[in-house]
Amino acid sequence: MPGIIVVGSQWGDEGKGKATDQMGDRVDFCVRYSGGNNAGHTLVVDGEKYAMHLLPSGILSPNSTPVIGNGVVIDLGVLFHEIDVLTGRGVDCSNLKVSSNAHIITSYHRTMDKVTERFAGKRKIGTTGRGIGPTYSDKINRMGIRVQDLFDEEHLRQKVEAALDQKNQILVKIYNRRHIEADEIVEELLAHGERLRPMVVDTVRLLNDGLDEGKIVLFEGAQAHHLDVDHGTYPYVTSSNPTAGGACTGTGVGPTRIDRVIGIAKAYTTRVGEGPFPTELHDETGEKLRTDGGEFGVTTGRPRRCGWFDALVVEAAATANAFTDVFLTKLDILSGWDRIPVCVAYDVNGTRHDRLPMSQQEFAEATPIYEELDGWHEDISGCREFDDLPVKAQDYVKRLEELIGTRISGIGVGPGREQTVMVHDLID
Repeated sequence: MPGIIVVGSQWGDEGKGKATDQMGDRVDFCVRYSGGNNAGHTLVVDGEKYAMHLLPSGILSPNSTPVIGNGVVIDLGVLFHEIDVLTGRGVDCSNLKVSSNAHIITSYHRTMDKVTERFAGKRKIGTTGRGIGPTYSDKINRMGIRVQDLFDEEHLRQKVEAALDQKNQILVKIYNRRHIEADEIVEELLAHGERLRPMVVDTVRLLNDGLDEGKIVLFEGAQAHHLDVDHGTYPYVTSSNPTAGGACTGTGVGPTRIDRVIGIAKAYTTRVGEGPFPTELHDETGEKLRTDGGEFGVTTGRPRRCGWFDALVVEAAATANAFTDVFLTKLDILSGWDRIPVCVAYDVNGTRHDRLPMSQQEFAEATPIYEELDGWHEDISGCREFDDLPVKAQDYVKRLEELIGTRISGIGVGPGREQTVMVHDLID
């Protein structure tokens, strides 16, 4: 039985939650492996909308055990708020499992995030201000607070004091902010500890035992390939590895246990925050895509930057993550266009590039070379089979498939769980 990874192939917000939800009732474990509450998934089930930031999408599937892996950074206040909201709406969250090795976002991480972004001015990255980057920084600097630390007050206090010895120097002397007391941080964390304790397990053993027993494990990434700290549009990236390889380090499941990697791609392209975006539209066309697609961040509410489909961006993600399948979302948003441009190459200072340039500077200077495809005007939201789609919509999907070099196995034609065209099964 397979281990399956779901990865965003653009700059996030592709609709990974919808793709994950399609498999939810057939999956035994749904695992979040990277990022924090700087990400968000929106799911629509039976007309009900659910927005989540830390909880795996599998929380809505009663047959699936939701797991937060060691690669995730957790804001406990946000986690418990999400649990309380879902519980109030009748969703059972009692089976949630959390890795003891996951790192905790504290209030001083959020403070550091905000003041450093403000200090950067025009050089800012465009973070969400949720403390994600500073938490991962502490993790790499070996001064982070982990879930397991919450259950030993003396040990926790020592770690918090060590972290604040450095951070208070920076906050007071560089940023002219107030000194943070260790006591208030320790009390805040301990207050969450007892509620968290029943959820904490050895998730590495849990998941590997599940695979040994023939159970299906779905690894759900946050953000996307081009926000990966190693492979994305650096420095305008997140602080973790949302790529397929990150699923292994973020959960402790080895690569030989992964059978399928599913890339999620929007039928056009969006991005939130700073950074290069060759196909971005700064006119009424981009505004129409934003309005029709409801392109506003789940986490921040910020309007997303919008542009046409960039085949080079998705092809690069398909290569680096070894996609076996692609799930194409929001095809319905393109209904009503006479012609639909697709970026098939770049012009960089007079030189044609048919693949993503190696240099970030070249990528920032890239001008898209478009191929225009015929559009369609039919409402496709009721289509459930590929042959139900208008011929021109079928042709659009087939051309994208050729350009990205990976089969398109599923197509989203609306926000609802049932508004999906499955071409190939994503599990069998």
